[in-house]
Amino acid sequence: MSDESGMGSIADRVLFENEQVRIWEMDLQPGESSPEHHHDNDYIVILIAGDRVGVRPAPGSKDDHEGYHEAEVTPGRTAFIPAGGTETAINVGTVPYKDIEIELL
Repeated sequence: MSDESGMGSIADRVLFENEQVRIWEMDLQPGESSPEHHHDNDYIVILIAGDRVGVRPAPGSKDDHEGYHEAEVTPGRTAFIPAGGTETAINVGTVPYKDIEIELL
């Protein structure tokens, strides 16, 4: 799935949408990457499953100065992510990764 800019969607599928939020689900098998995508809106990510995930900011994007980073996955953990990032998510773990992303419209 891609948007009008040709970039990928922020996750695999939309589970719910109204005027205030769009709720996405992302599933990545070990070694699998998401398409490069841009976050136009603030969002909240809820980690559901997995053991380790990586994020690769796009060259020249607002988060490029942070560079590639990895984190342990703790199911149930949440994080607020501000709008503006362009990135690729990578399952660098040994088990399937899953999250729910609540995009604030």
